[in-house]
Amino acid sequence: MDDDLWTLIEPLLPPWPERSPGPRPVADRLCLQGILYVLHNDIAWQLPPLELGFGSGQTCWRRLERWQQAGVFDRLHRILLAELHAAGELDWVEGVCRRLRHPCEKGGADTGPSPVDRRKTGSKHHLICDGRGTPLKVITTAANVNDVTRRRR
Repeated sequence: MDDDLWTLIEPLLPPWPERSPGPRPVADRLCLQGILYVLHNDIAWQLPPLELGFGSGQTCWRRLERWQQAGVFDRLHRILLAELHAAGELDWVEGVCRRLRHPCEKGGADTGPSPVDRRKTGSKHHLICDGRGTPLKVITTAANVNDVTRRRR
C-alpha cells in the first residue's frame, strides 16, 4: 500500500483505548496490509504467513470487524468517490444496477428465507455502478426483503 492511500485511511481509523497489559498491538497499517493480503489471495483468515509481519489472521479479522463497525470503509469509499468526481473520472450519464442472490448456510443479520429457493436462508447484494463500472453503493439485504424497499436509500 502506498503512502498516499495510507494518508487517506489513517485519520479514519478509530483511536485505540488506553494501553492495557499484554502484547503490543500490531500496527494498523500492517493489519490493513494483512486484510488486503487475505482478500486478494482469497485465503482463509488462519493462513496469512506470520513472517510477513501482518500479525495473525485472527488479529487482522478482529481489526477488520472493528473498522467496519466504526464505518471506516464507508467513509473511505465516499472520500475516494469525491476525489474521482473532482477529477472527472465518474461517468454519471450511464449507470448499472445489479442484484445478486447468494445462499447462506450459517445465517446472520442480513439473511432471511428465500421466497424462490424453498425458503432456504440467503442474502441479496445490491450494487450500483457508474458507466465505467466504479461501485457507487453496495448494500446487503435478506433474501426475503422486497427489492422495491431498497431503492429509496
